[in-house]
Amino acid sequence: MAKVDRRIVKTQEALKKAVLELMGEKSFDEITIQDIADRANLNRGTIYLHYQDKYDLLDKLIESHMDELSEMDEWACRLDWSNGLIPFFEYFEKNYLFFSTMLASKGAPTFRARLLEYVMKGFNDEIDRDSGKNAELNEAVMLQYTGTAYVGIIEWWIINGMPHPPQVMAKQVGTLLERSL
Repeated sequence: MAKVDRRIVKTQEALKKAVLELMGEKSFDEITIQDIADRANLNRGTIYLHYQDKYDLLDKLIESHMDELSEMDEWACRLDWSNGLIPFFEYFEKNYLFFSTMLASKGAPTFRARLLEYVMKGFNDEIDRDSGKNAELNEAVMLQYTGTAYVGIIEWWIINGMPHPPQVMAKQVGTLLERSL
């Protein structure tokens, strides 16, 4: 794999940070390419070297976080719920600016839907179909219920300034998910 120029990475990080900061101040529709360039201390043309427009920048930003979450799935699923959720809550904490902006912003309503879709896809393989505790429940209803609850608790935790450490949240949420699925 070719090594990426550190200047490119630095520029892209500055652009992503700039768009997130601006989304904390005004709606995404009100943000201009010039606003992003000014905040990132770059020329407008530099943005177009990396992204087609502000929507492409936002989409690539969201996609990079969704990819990182997906990479954590493979090994986290081998752990019990509480231990498996710790790296996710640590990731949400580490990327607080991104998640707080995306979940609170009126300009990115599709993010919550994408996060919910990702969560429900992951939970689909975790449904206990054998034990009988869920025998009478419809799988689609179970997935919607647990997925919405999980995304809702992430949203609550982040919007309220992460009042509990990631380990506490993982244990609490893990216990609840174990009971549900």
